[in-house]
Amino acid sequence: MKTESQIRKEIRQFVVENFLMGDASSMLNDGESFLETGTIDSTGVLEVVTFLEANFGFKVEDRELLPENIDSVNNQVKYVLRKQNAA
Repeated sequence: MKTESQIRKEIRQFVVENFLMGDASSMLNDGESFLETGTIDSTGVLEVVTFLEANFGFKVEDRELLPENIDSVNNQVKYVLRKQNAA
C-alpha cells in the first residue's frame, strides 16, 4: 500500500505530464478544481480514471465519478486512500 505522500507525488506528476505538457510551474494548488480551472475536460476525466485504476490497482465505479473524488489533487488523494483502506 502506498503512503499519502507517494500517492500525492504520483498524481501531481501525472497531471503535469498529461495535462500541463510537462510545465510543473503551471501546476495548481492541490485543492484547486481541475474542471473549474480548465485543466481537465470530460475526456481528461477518463484519462484520470484510467490512471487511477492502473497505478493504484482498483476499479473506479461509475457511481464514484464525482467531483469530490477526482476534481483536485487533494480529492484524488483522499479517494485513493479510502479505496486502499476498503480493500
